[in-house]
Amino acid sequence: MSFLEFKHQFVDLACFTVHQVYAWQPDFDRNNLSRWVSKGYLIRLRQGYYAFPDYMNKPDYALYFANRMYRPSYISLHTALAFYGMIPEGVVQITSVTTLKTASFANNFGEYAYKNVKESLMFGYELKPMADNRTILFASPEKALLDLLYLFPFYNNEQELEALRLDEDFLQEDLNMDLLLDYGNRFQSKALDHRVTLLRKTYDI
Repeated sequence: MSFLEFKHQFVDLACFTVHQVYAWQPDFDRNNLSRWVSKGYLIRLRQGYYAFPDYMNKPDYALYFANRMYRPSYISLHTALAFYGMIPEGVVQITSVTTLKTASFANNFGEYAYKNVKESLMFGYELKPMADNRTILFASPEKALLDLLYLFPFYNNEQELEALRLDEDFLQEDLNMDLLLDYGNRFQSKALDHRVTLLRKTYDI
């Protein structure tokens, strides 16, 4: 099989799995994938997941692949907070929340980290439009902040919360406090309730 024939079949997907390849051609030689990766025709995202280098310089695809290569998941934590301008630093890793086990991957598109939560906490995200009529699952600002406080228990004193350097204008003007408290109640976590109370005191919100 030629690579051009293969690419014509899959390039519009942006990324694909080995299972999709076998569904298309059950007798496909998997060695082709390794050979095409070594030649730079394909990029290996993680075991069994591949993408085309054509998408390297297209906006948002690194985030899109975060959703696709470890599902179910949505982008949250530091990546979402940086996206909304709630923290000042650029974020090296693309951080997500999942019901699967905690994991991390690195590929040509970036470094990816996934934090595990129970299924009842997979809420508070929305579909954000991106290029090519695709969408990305992204935590709301309120849920991203709660995920952070819940999954990183060292944010349990004013000093650590101040070190986050949350944007005070955003907290005062854009953060939906009613939604934050409503979402917080759904966690049913006294430790999280304590950190939210401490956050409100630290940033006077």
